[in-house]
Amino acid sequence: MERLVEVSEQEVRMDFMLNSKRRANVHLRSLCHTAPIAFKVQTSSPHKFLVNPPSGLVPPSSSTTIQIILKPQNQLPPTFPRSPSDRFLIRTALLAIDTADSTHPDLFNLWNSTSSTQDVKLKVVFVGPFLLHHAVSRGDIVSVRSIIRKQKSVLAELSPGEAESLLRVATELVNSEDMVNLLLEAGLRIETSTAGFYHVDSRWVLKGWSELHVAVAFDRTEEVVRLVNVMGCEPLDWRGRTPLHLAASKGFIRCAKVLVESGADKDAKSTDGRTALHRAAANGDRSMVEMLLGMGADPTILDHRGRSALDLARYKVHEEVVEILEQGDGVLMAARCGHLQHLDLLLQKGASLNYCDQYGLTALHAASIKSKKDVVSMLIEFGVDLECQDNEGHTPLHMAVEGCSIETVEVLVNNGANVNAKSKGGVTPLFMAKAMGYNDISQFLINRGASSSPTSSSSISSM
Repeated sequence: MERLVEVSEQEVRMDFMLNSKRRANVHLRSLCHTAPIAFKVQTSSPHKFLVNPPSGLVPPSSSTTIQIILKPQNQLPPTFPRSPSDRFLIRTALLAIDTADSTHPDLFNLWNSTSSTQDVKLKVVFVGPFLLHHAVSRGDIVSVRSIIRKQKSVLAELSPGEAESLLRVATELVNSEDMVNLLLEAGLRIETSTAGFYHVDSRWVLKGWSELHVAVAFDRTEEVVRLVNVMGCEPLDWRGRTPLHLAASKGFIRCAKVLVESGADKDAKSTDGRTALHRAAANGDRSMVEMLLGMGADPTILDHRGRSALDLARYKVHEEVVEILEQGDGVLMAARCGHLQHLDLLLQKGASLNYCDQYGLTALHAASIKSKKDVVSMLIEFGVDLECQDNEGHTPLHMAVEGCSIETVEVLVNNGANVNAKSKGGVTPLFMAKAMGYNDISQFLINRGASSSPTSSSSISSM
């Protein structure tokens, strides 16, 4: 028997959105030139779908439109785009001429006739920008590819703002390059003037992202090295994140180290108040945390919710990172108290030499001001930075002078401490020694090359 009808699509494509009634049309065309075609629509999911009209007649060689209505859904489809549990069956039957002329044709007999009926089966697929965005956000590249294949216009129909949001989400994935390439190759297009994108080396770069951000996002260390020499390390994206934030978030330790060694601000805050160390601690990235601490990142900085990197590590139950950050506190305490054995144990276990408190004071500062000469010597043996500065720019030598310990001063100077180091207020160790009346320290510093030239008038207030 020849076909009675032709449908526009073999699938019901439903542009899904949570808590919203959605509609799709199915066009039914009669292939019979002599008699009407009766139809009846059935669904496997009557609790989800309405059909308008559920039944009717199609005149000879004519068409009709059936509207499929999805009731508001408060949950995502269990699977998409294909929905194996949702199907439609369009039953069709050829009406005899005398039946067609009747006001009430006997349709019951039609559906039970094996000689004059045909069934058309339709599958359901859920598509649309909402599900596409969801699939991109969870890194489900298979579903993204399927949605685009089922609804080829989905990318072209996105507004500039929607396209920007979609690409932004894709670039923040851990393995972002494959997803970004899929979207761009499938036709995602961003207008530079409206969406803030620009094109560099055949790549689209998200609004606010520099070339350096992109190189870091794809862990291209050699490109990072080249770019920092051209543009520096501190471009910000739309969230106030530097490339170092991005490297720390993604765990790209080689890129992060290159940035820090090239002068990136280790303690730069993004708009949420977090530093690179916050992000590494929140991710439980032990290697990144150790690297950042070793390069002098400040673990006492608080984000906009008043949380330190240690707070985030505790909240996320990243025990190894918690231990590392707590060791930093232990190093400071041991240095202040002169507990050599405990300090040695912590340092042998890999605790950071450069951990500092909220005032920027390191273990070497603490030992120097407390006149712990033996602790100072141990820290120097472990390779501590003699010129580290606190928040006011004071070096450990400034602290040793303030602690009135000529022996500690001698240890620092004999190991290469700069006798002419200046604080942010221009204060030198010699100026401090003279101001405090420490004549023996003053004379030692002069003998070792300290300059006695006058300093700024504001220096005393900065001591």
